[in-house]
Amino acid sequence: QVQLVESGGGLVQPGGSLRLSCAASGNIFVINVMGWYRQAPGKQRELVATISRPRGITNYADSVQGRFTISRDIANNSLYLHMNNLKPEDTAVYYCNAERTNPPRYNYWGQGTQVTVSS
Repeated sequence: QVQLVESGGGLVQPGGSLRLSCAASGNIFVINVMGWYRQAPGKQRELVATISRPRGITNYADSVQGRFTISRDIANNSLYLHMNNLKPEDTAVYYCNAERTNPPRYNYWGQGTQVTVSS
């Protein structure tokens, strides 16, 4: 089992910045991809960014490329999402995800943290 706890969400004005954090615990060694997803009201959950373990290869949704940066602290089993130049359309619940993509496959989610971009 892997446990994921997000923090750092909140209300921010357009153009502002936020940093989301995800603390991971449990059997982290089975995980080979971690990432952030988001779900806005009335919409499906979508990928924001992922980072592979252990190589650290990153992948971003087109909508956040150049504005968001995913990073990790391996020693502390933490994942981060640095969000700059936030837009109202970034408003969503953001979820931390940990996945093992090779058989046997595992997929874990955090409880989510709300990000609201509004003036």
